[in-house]
Amino acid sequence: MNPNPRQLLLLQAVQGQGSVTVDQLADTLGVTLQTVRRDVQRMADDGLLTRFHGGVRVPSSTIENIAHPQRENLHADGKARIARAVAAEVPNGCSLILNIGTTTEAIAKALMQHKGLRVITNNLNVATILSANPECEVIIAGGVVRGRDRGVVGEAAIDFICQFKVDIALIGISAIETDGTLRDFDYREVKVSQAIIRQAREVWVAADSSKFNRPAMVEVARLSQIDRLFTDGPVPDPFPALLRDAQVRNHIASH
Repeated sequence: MNPNPRQLLLLQAVQGQGSVTVDQLADTLGVTLQTVRRDVQRMADDGLLTRFHGGVRVPSSTIENIAHPQRENLHADGKARIARAVAAEVPNGCSLILNIGTTTEAIAKALMQHKGLRVITNNLNVATILSANPECEVIIAGGVVRGRDRGVVGEAAIDFICQFKVDIALIGISAIETDGTLRDFDYREVKVSQAIIRQAREVWVAADSSKFNRPAMVEVARLSQIDRLFTDGPVPDPFPALLRDAQVRNHIASH
């Protein structure tokens, strides 16, 4: 599904509290119980929420991400704003590595007017997007293609990436936890992302506001290993202090 603005507000309310009753959602959104129940049912059917008697909660799994088609539509406006903010900071004539994720795919779309880029990626969607830019050279990592999102993972991908040293790594992430760790769900994907981080002179992370305080199983990196964070709204506590301590430059994409 492509959530409408009301449904996105509902999802944000649930994510902010972890779990909430249908009555509370109706009061928060100023709509009827029937409207909330209908929205909740649709979002539960698509795996965005989990229902329980009288209420709803965020999916509790720390080992499996939301499916790629759902993630493409989820927070799409915020991802587009983040992508524009990232693209505005990327200079022409530089080298980049982009990893797997719908946010990096949005960034690829925002880079379509750049010139003289050399882009390495383990994301076939990113490669497809940027191959349409005649001013961009695209280099694809070899390895095992994950059918669900067209990401390339495995030891061959890691070995390939380790041949390069690029100006900027543009990293999408699934979760940022309060201990300062950046996390994801697939161990094989994480190993490739860790190689990307090692092979970059600067590391920029792009994460919409839903990624804060979200659990995921595998540690990718710590905030101290990144240089810039791009997000779409105010950063909740305790992350401002963590970002300051880690000397991470925070960009909020407001438009």
